[in-house]
Amino acid sequence: MNRLCFVFVGLMVFLVMACAESEPNKVTFMAGFKPQANLPFVAAYVAQEKGYFAEEGLEVEILHSAGGGENMTLLLAGKVDFTTADANSVLKYRASQEVPVKAIALFGQRGQQAFISLSESGIKGPEDWNGKRFGYKISIPPDYLAIADSVGLDRDSVEEIQVGFDPRILLENKVDVLAVFKSNEPDTIRSMGYEVEVFEAADYGVPTLGLTYIATEETISSRRQITKDFIKATMRATEFIGKNQDAALDIVMKYAENENRDHMKFMLETELLDSQSGATVSGGVGSMNASRWTELRDVLLKFGAIEKSVNIDDAVDDSLRASLFKDGKLK
Repeated sequence: MNRLCFVFVGLMVFLVMACAESEPNKVTFMAGFKPQANLPFVAAYVAQEKGYFAEEGLEVEILHSAGGGENMTLLLAGKVDFTTADANSVLKYRASQEVPVKAIALFGQRGQQAFISLSESGIKGPEDWNGKRFGYKISIPPDYLAIADSVGLDRDSVEEIQVGFDPRILLENKVDVLAVFKSNEPDTIRSMGYEVEVFEAADYGVPTLGLTYIATEETISSRRQITKDFIKATMRATEFIGKNQDAALDIVMKYAENENRDHMKFMLETELLDSQSGATVSGGVGSMNASRWTELRDVLLKFGAIEKSVNIDDAVDDSLRASLFKDGKLK
């Protein structure tokens, strides 16, 4: 009888342990804006819908920020495990507020900002910005200042105007050049029947980087395997997206039901193109090159976008992502 009880208890312990092992790790990801086809958003959507998260033992809740820095607030409060942020913002967080966050994957191997003018304006390059009206969203972008410095623009001749987020101000002849997100507003303006010229800081020798995944130092340290699993699933999803854009768009539209599919296609194609670089050829998707981050930091310092220097190792941790790749491919 005692032997039977021992076997029974042993079996129950085994079953409890098996159930515990099969219990998925719960994770919360918050995209930095509304549902749309920004590549790091789509990577999470695809990883969810294709079962990549589940295969890594993750149960992921996907949320979207309502704006106003909600995603960063919730990340620091421990309510969100992973979110998105522009590389400039990551360095600003570390420099200005000493916020303990790190980039863990880089989607934008080029910056996400650009500057546009109507083709009919005759503006063919930054050299033509002298004497024009320049519209920016909230603050004057360091990319603009760097371009101005690169081409010898006379800023005293330029009227620099804060205009907010509605690109139609360009059509209303209130500005001649407009700061935009290049995967968004150029297509919006073209859909209204106007052709635009697009200018990127990277084309004028200015170091730029784009969107990242970020996590707190605490999450990276205490949930290291979970962080690695999240990265693996989303990097796998990014590789899928690159080879299956139509299928990826089908998934996007499940999340972004009210968005225009053609516009989402433009956004995704633009960001896929910017996700590729020499660093990703050798290091795989999401690769983060310390020297390029250093160059970006120096530009931000030069033009006053950050208040003090930042140790790049404090802002970037590519170790988990890099461990998943060999010769530029997922293991």
